[in-house]
Amino acid sequence: MKKMIMLFALGTIFVSCNNDKTAYVDTTRLIQEYSEMKDVEAKFTTRSEQLKKELDSVARGFQQEVLEFRENEATMSQAEKEAAQTELMQKQQMLQQQQQMRSGQLRQESDEVIDSLITKVKDFVKAYGEENDYTYIFGSNETANIMYAKEGLDITEEVLEELNAGVKEETSAE
Repeated sequence: MKKMIMLFALGTIFVSCNNDKTAYVDTTRLIQEYSEMKDVEAKFTTRSEQLKKELDSVARGFQQEVLEFRENEATMSQAEKEAAQTELMQKQQMLQQQQQMRSGQLRQESDEVIDSLITKVKDFVKAYGEENDYTYIFGSNETANIMYAKEGLDITEEVLEELNAGVKEETSAE
């Protein structure tokens, strides 16, 4: 009889502890459809295209120098050829280094901005959970760390609407 009462008490405790309010958000969709993220992506796409145009222009100038060297190579002395080749190789190396450096800077800048937006989204979801009395809000993405959830537990749309509404409010206040 004591064992039966003990099992009943434990069962009651476990059932009463299961009143947690839980939900999940599709983190991939949340980030992709976040309007501020779309703006940042568009900004960096534009900057990347501008950088590509600048670098292409410099590369065309260098190619023109190479063509001029090849056209004049027959009339140059061996010492002039070697000096011109050395100069062209140094220019090529400098151009490659400049391209790598500028591309790296743009990528680093983009990563920093995206990281700060992801942090902003995480903070928003945390505040949303606190305001709406959730015990847990899980994140789901393409790796499917949530394989099944009862219908109605996906709050991605509500969170996304409020998150994007906050961006609109910030934009109109500026």
